[in-house]
Amino acid sequence: MSDNNQNQKEISIVIPALNEAESLSVLRGEIAEVMKSVTSDYEIIIIDDGSSDNTQKVISNLCDSDREHIIGICFKVNFGKATALKVGFGQAQGKIIITMDADLQDDPKEIPRFIAKINEGYDLVSGWKQNRKDSFIKNNSSKFYNFTTSLFSKIKLHDFNCGFKAYKSEIAKELDLYGQLHRYIPVMVGNRGYRITEISVHHRKRKYGRSKYGPIRFLNGFLDLLTVIILTRYFKRPAHFFGAFGFIALGTGFTIGLYITFLKFSSGSIQGKLPLLIAGILLIMVGVQLISLGLIGEMFVKISGEKKDGGSKIKRII
Repeated sequence: MSDNNQNQKEISIVIPALNEAESLSVLRGEIAEVMKSVTSDYEIIIIDDGSSDNTQKVISNLCDSDREHIIGICFKVNFGKATALKVGFGQAQGKIIITMDADLQDDPKEIPRFIAKINEGYDLVSGWKQNRKDSFIKNNSSKFYNFTTSLFSKIKLHDFNCGFKAYKSEIAKELDLYGQLHRYIPVMVGNRGYRITEISVHHRKRKYGRSKYGPIRFLNGFLDLLTVIILTRYFKRPAHFFGAFGFIALGTGFTIGLYITFLKFSSGSIQGKLPLLIAGILLIMVGVQLISLGLIGEMFVKISGEKKDGGSKIKRII
């Protein structure tokens, strides 16, 4: 316990990097300049996510030049940004943890504003790239993604996937990140009841390297959103999630069945309606399966809860 207190920093800055060899030295210099007016008690944790360029060498040189402030972590293969952040959070000793991208598009001059917001009592402060310096396709697909995420998650932010964020340390260390779930950190934090806000940040054009954005990542993001919503909002009430879709499918299929039955008795023939009949039957089957899946999920939740309660009761008796 005493070792943790001795090692604790005021600020930890976590930077995942993938093929950003040209940017890192510049970014480190900009951060050092900003931190002169903030605190000297800080650390910069740079995670090389399996880069194929000289990123690892650059990180090693930066660590050698400033062991007081810089920690380097290097993956042998590319595990993804979520894993890099999780490892960085685990290493971080700061009371406040700030994340930013390594491509120089995030401006370190915004760091004091993030810290000020955390000190106001917020648990997570998310950046909003209000005036993005990216391509037309990336800008507009991002707007659609953010609108959809806000609609389904009920979390009102403009820019969920902005890498520039600030956290209270305990919040960041609670997050179980994998896959592409870093895109939905505000959803995960917000659904746990923590206080979230966002600030508009200065966004700069990419100076070196290439964007890691692609259409496949965009499509996969929506599957991850579904995962986050189920694990946060419906984890203890799966019947509400699966049951809602199940009753919609069941009701639609039943309505189709009634319509086909009406045609049969009124006209004596359902010629040409066979595809519709098959669709109705399939919808009824899918609806029953979804409702059953939700009920089975509720049984597992109840059994899990009873085991936990039983364990706590035994401990009290002993």
